[in-house]
Amino acid sequence: MIRTVMDFKFVLRLLEANQFENEVVEYKKNNKDFIVLGKNISALPNTAALLGIDKAYIIFGIEDGTLNIVGTNFKPKQEKKGNEELESWLHKVLKPNIEFKIHEITEKEIRLVVFEIEATKISPIKFEEKAYIRIGSNRKELDKYPEKEKKLWQVLSGFSFENEIAKSNLNIQDIYDLLDYSKCFDMLDISYDNYSSDEYIIEKLIEHGLVKNLNDSFAITNLGAILFAKDLTKFKGLNRKRIRFIRYQGKNKIHTLEELEGRKGYAIGFQGLISYIMQYVPKNEVIENAIRKDTTLYPEIAIRELVANAIIHQDFTINGRNPMIEMYSDRIEITNNGKSLIDIKRLIDMPSKSRNDKLANLMRIMGICEERGSGVDKVIDSVEAYQLPAPDFINNEDYFQAILFSHMPLEDMTKQDRIRATYQHCCLKWASREAMTNASLRARFKIGDKQHSKASKIISDTLEAGLIKQQDPENKSTKHVKYVPFFV
Repeated sequence: MIRTVMDFKFVLRLLEANQFENEVVEYKKNNKDFIVLGKNISALPNTAALLGIDKAYIIFGIEDGTLNIVGTNFKPKQEKKGNEELESWLHKVLKPNIEFKIHEITEKEIRLVVFEIEATKISPIKFEEKAYIRIGSNRKELDKYPEKEKKLWQVLSGFSFENEIAKSNLNIQDIYDLLDYSKCFDMLDISYDNYSSDEYIIEKLIEHGLVKNLNDSFAITNLGAILFAKDLTKFKGLNRKRIRFIRYQGKNKIHTLEELEGRKGYAIGFQGLISYIMQYVPKNEVIENAIRKDTTLYPEIAIRELVANAIIHQDFTINGRNPMIEMYSDRIEITNNGKSLIDIKRLIDMPSKSRNDKLANLMRIMGICEERGSGVDKVIDSVEAYQLPAPDFINNEDYFQAILFSHMPLEDMTKQDRIRATYQHCCLKWASREAMTNASLRARFKIGDKQHSKASKIISDTLEAGLIKQQDPENKSTKHVKYVPFFV
């Protein structure tokens, strides 16, 4: 989104370009009806999105009809709705989260107030559960115009966070200062022919969707910044997308040992982040072929895949929470905004779905994440090799969380822990075109060969939970029974 300087001259240009109220510009002298204001803040961004316009405006201090600049006594930042500040109340009753700014401008004792409202990007903005739209300069309920509602949803379904502009009005040197283009070229394996040519470098950055040419200047896209920024704090809209790593003492959040918030773009900072995490993962000494060697408590590949997943599959439209990696004495929790687009019971076998296709594609090209799928099969496979409890996956309404657990004896696992591990083991077998057996589950849990009944009890519990089934229901033999996931 191109940034604008909101001053008196900008308002004059708006007035000159919009001689009458229209779909995206509303003029008012004063305001005391906050309900009408809320309905207008619903209608304007919905209409702007429908028309492909970046922003809409409500300007107070303009006489409707004559367009005379008369000034206003409306002071929105001092107003209250009941006991609540007006701006706070508006954010509460307008859903989903809407971006608007309130500008108060004074020129030669004439005071203007401008509400600058971003076009909606994900779904129609509702005021008190009702969406509005503008037909000309008139506000209407959106559901009374089904064709416009249908078209609005079609427009919104094509929104791409990656294509949005993170920083604009840039020259070539600005691009070089903000993006680590040399590492970008290395990681994307871009030819070094004519490497010293500014024209060649910018052409390749544009080709990969990292930069846009806006005729008289350049702009860095969200995709370019989020992957290759030298410092994400230089991009205001992406500051809360930086990855946070927090290490705690013990099993809760009471005592924080360390906290780090990354500054580099995801691509150029990824390997450094993984190395940083791994230095705090405890090590165990094992003897292999009569040689002592250190092995980490958690497999690096599991951490790598889950962090990559959190980056790729996050919902960038949700504000207020960074992608988070939290390390406790007995587990690691990796959390990202946005629920999984895949049922968590099908994470191992289902093809990956991403909200951010361009981001995911470039991450795959750079070898940071899986070529196909979610990489969860690698996570489960490595967890089984390390004889760890099954990871847990939590799919909340606005976030997804993956949890890796440290070693735990089978006797200390809960019934749900055992069922989850059995189901994941069965899915992993199925992904390899095999079936789970009592023997394979004993190997998974390191249960002795003579303890068939212990494995049988866990299988029985998982059958009862409806997560697995016999591959051949007609097989009446209790020996050599094979099991497959419930969805087969």
